[in-house]
Amino acid sequence: MRDPSTPFRRIPSVDEVLKTAPALAAIDRFGRPSVVDAVRAALDDARHALGNGAAAPPPAEEVAAAATRRLEAESRLRARPVFNLTGTVLHTNLGRALLAEAAVDAATAAMREALALEFNLADGKRGERDDIVRDLLCALTGAEDATVVNNNAAAVLLALNTLAGGREAIVSRGELIEIGGAFRMPEIMARAGATLVEVGTTNRTHEKDYRGAIGPQTGLILKVHTSNYRIEGFTKEVPAKALAEIARGAGVPLVNDLGSGTLVDLTRYGLAHEPTVAEAVADGADLVTFSGDKLLGGPQAGFIVGRRELIARLNKNPMKRALRMDKIRLAALEATLRLYRDPDRLAERLPTIRLIARPRDEIAALAARLLPALAVAVGPGYQAAVTDCASQIGSGALPQQTIPSAGIAIHPARGRSGGALAALAAALRALPIPVIGRIEDQAVVLDLRCLEDEARFVANLAGLSLGKGV
Repeated sequence: MRDPSTPFRRIPSVDEVLKTAPALAAIDRFGRPSVVDAVRAALDDARHALGNGAAAPPPAEEVAAAATRRLEAESRLRARPVFNLTGTVLHTNLGRALLAEAAVDAATAAMREALALEFNLADGKRGERDDIVRDLLCALTGAEDATVVNNNAAAVLLALNTLAGGREAIVSRGELIEIGGAFRMPEIMARAGATLVEVGTTNRTHEKDYRGAIGPQTGLILKVHTSNYRIEGFTKEVPAKALAEIARGAGVPLVNDLGSGTLVDLTRYGLAHEPTVAEAVADGADLVTFSGDKLLGGPQAGFIVGRRELIARLNKNPMKRALRMDKIRLAALEATLRLYRDPDRLAERLPTIRLIARPRDEIAALAARLLPALAVAVGPGYQAAVTDCASQIGSGALPQQTIPSAGIAIHPARGRSGGALAALAAALRALPIPVIGRIEDQAVVLDLRCLEDEARFVANLAGLSLGKGV
C-alpha cells in the first residue's frame, strides 16, 4: 500500500490509468501500444511537475486525458490545410495553385479506382501515359507534340540532358536565374551534363553574342524567361523570334523556358501581358518548357511542347522515366487542361484565375463583414480595422505587379509589449485550421483575397487562444 504522505508515491500507476474510461476510449482510437507510451510520458510530466513544486499529483483520469491530448497532437497531419491570408495567390510555401473542383474529382477517382494510365482502351494494348494530355496540350499551344514530367525544373533538366548532354548550351548571362530553394540554372545545366556557355552581360545581350558563341559543340540555345525578377534601365535582350531565326540558321534547337507559363492572355484579367505558351511556340522555339502549378492553375507538373522529333528524343531518354508523373496528378492535370477549352468561363472554374481576377470591392465587403467576429476573437488586447492591401501573384510570376485588395489589420492595444504581434501571429497559426497572414507596419495583416469560405473561417476563430500579459 502506498504511503499517502509522499506525493511521488501517490502518482497513479500505468495500469491504473489504463483502466480509466478516457484511457479505454483512447485505446479504441489509437491502439494499446501507443496509449501505453503516451501514458508513460504523461506520468513523467507529472513527476517533473512535482519536482518543480506542484502540490499534488494528477488523478488517473487526468493523466489519461493528458495522454489522449498528446496522441491527438501526434496524429495530426503535417500536411494540414491552412487559410492563406498572406496576399500571395500562388504561395510556394503553401502549395501554390488550388485545384479546380473538376481536377479534385478526377484525382479522387484516380486514387480510388484503377485507371487507364498506360492502357489503350481502343485496341487493348499498352499505351503511353502522356497520351492522356498530349492532344490537349497540342491543341492549346499549337505545338506538334508534347510531353510532361513532374515539374518545370525537371523539364529543363530533361531537355538539356537530351539535347546538350556532353555538349554546350548557350544562354545569356542575364538569364542565369535562381529559382526557389537556391536552385540555380548553371547548377541544373551542370547536372544535365551540359557545358554552360555564357553570352552577353548581365544587362545587355545582342544577336552577335549568340552567333559568335555557336560552334561544333553547341547542343542548344536556351532562352530563360526572367519571370521572377526584372532588370530595368540600360538593357537589351534578343527577342525569342529573332533568337529562333539564329538557332534555325545554325541548325541547333532553341529551348524557351517560360518558367511560370500561362495558356491565356492575362490582360483580360487586368494584369500585365505575360508571354503565353502559344506565343512562344509561334515565335519559333523548338521546345517550350513551363510549369503546371503556377499561372496554369493545376497540379505540380513540368511541360515540354514543341517539335515532334525532339519530343520523341526526350521520351527515349531513360531519365524521362525517373521524372514521370503519377496517375493522380495526371488525372488532375487532364481535368485542368480541359477547362481551358472554354476560356470565357475559366475565371468561374479555375481557382487561380478566379482569385487573381477577384474585384477589390468584393474583398473589401468581405473584410467589413468579418471585422466584428475578428474583433471579438482577438479581444481587448488588440484593435482590428479594415485596411487596403496589395496582393501579388507569387511563384515568380509578374513580380513587379500588385493587385489592389483589402483585408484586416490587427494592431496591439496601447501599452502591450513588443511581443504582442508575434504572439498573435503564433496564436493564429495554432488554430484548428491555421491562419497565415503577414506582419507589416506594426500589425498582423490578413489579406482576404484568397478567403472564399467565410463561414468556416468565422467558426475557426472560436479556437483562438491568446495568452495573458503579452
